[in-house]
Amino acid sequence: MQKLKFILTLLLGKGLMLFSNIFAKGRGTNMPGAKANAIMPDFIGHFTGIDPEKVVFVTGTNGKSTANNMIVHALRDSGRTVCSNLEGANMIGGIATALIRNSTFTGKMKTEYFSFEIDERSFERIYSYIPAKKVCITNLQKDQVQRNGEPDYIVQKFRKVFNKDMTLFLNDGEPRAKSFEDFSDNVIYYGVDKTQYSFVKDKFYDVTMPCPKCSDKIYFDYYNVDNVGKFHCAGCDFSSEDKVDFYAQNVDFSECSFDCNGYRFTVTNKEPFYIFNYALCIAVCTKLGMTNEELQKSFSNFKNISGRMETLQYKTKTLKYIRIKQENPETLQTALDYIAKDSSPKLLLMGLEELKDFAPYYTNTFYAFDVDFESLKKNNIKHYICFSEAVAYDTANRMIYAGIDRDDISVLPNDSDEAILSELDKFDVDNVYLITWLKKYHELEKSTKQYGGNEK
Repeated sequence: MQKLKFILTLLLGKGLMLFSNIFAKGRGTNMPGAKANAIMPDFIGHFTGIDPEKVVFVTGTNGKSTANNMIVHALRDSGRTVCSNLEGANMIGGIATALIRNSTFTGKMKTEYFSFEIDERSFERIYSYIPAKKVCITNLQKDQVQRNGEPDYIVQKFRKVFNKDMTLFLNDGEPRAKSFEDFSDNVIYYGVDKTQYSFVKDKFYDVTMPCPKCSDKIYFDYYNVDNVGKFHCAGCDFSSEDKVDFYAQNVDFSECSFDCNGYRFTVTNKEPFYIFNYALCIAVCTKLGMTNEELQKSFSNFKNISGRMETLQYKTKTLKYIRIKQENPETLQTALDYIAKDSSPKLLLMGLEELKDFAPYYTNTFYAFDVDFESLKKNNIKHYICFSEAVAYDTANRMIYAGIDRDDISVLPNDSDEAILSELDKFDVDNVYLITWLKKYHELEKSTKQYGGNEK
């Protein structure tokens, strides 16, 4: 009876997928699987032909989408078949949809490998049906405070699931992720050596974190990206490894290359946070049997997920959009670091918004104090434009606390595209950086075309 129910539910899912592909493009990444799970809560546990040794879960706060896409691209580029949720639907509905798409009408999987980006809160439930043998933890940072409260909530959820039979791929430079080393007999560390962009923190608002093992203070010798670097604990022997299994060294950002285990890789994305994703991809794919030559071939034609970094044209101005996760200070810091490397004259257009995850909606301003706005003062920003119905003045105040002259800041307490573009018109600077959430970016994308996107 269960088998019949599964097949009927699967057929419904395939029908919904076909319908969404024709009539509701964009909804087919989650909706078919979500409906199937509503009918049959253990739906994803009934698929056959899944070898747990060839299943990879990628989870964590930052980088899981890019890392998963790199892994899938590398495997497919080498001729291997992979089932994945590349569209980013990373809860159980998205996983179910990916399985529906890649299975026969009886639920037998048609791919050899499986690589899924997994939402941290959904990890326990998904693992109960698909016991992946390879689990990657990118990092665990402040994120989605309405749901998570703070990162140790996720740490406790993970500890319930991790076991000795898993192979854990852990970020050697991130204390919470590395602390899971005690939960498995098979741990593979990956990381990035000190680079030209590594830094230390010594600002008024800078804070560290308690040790995940003994709760004493964690000290970072240096950071490679925000809250990830070489560390040690003041109270116990917990620290970064002396020898990391897959370690990106001799990173040359100008040449987009680095060494890993005696092989020189040349890549297409040169920002510091990407190097961690490359190192993780090398670690996972090597353990799945890929060679360095196969990995290098895949890296040479890898393209990042659409929507993370895009360009808009408005009259003579070029708007460079950097997408952030607005409940996550690390992604905002990464965006600011990227902007700070551009020494040419520029404008900064920043629109932090009300967070609309689930009711009641809320505004989050504290994470702006976890990032370094001070570095922007030295990098030729001619003017700052803060817009938002919710937190435009809060954003401007954070900039003023960083020492930015208030006369260099415009505040637009609304989300009017016309008002934003009119403010841009006041400045004879064509290089513009845009930081906002994805929905607002798409609105501005339409407006720039309407009001002068073809002029240049």
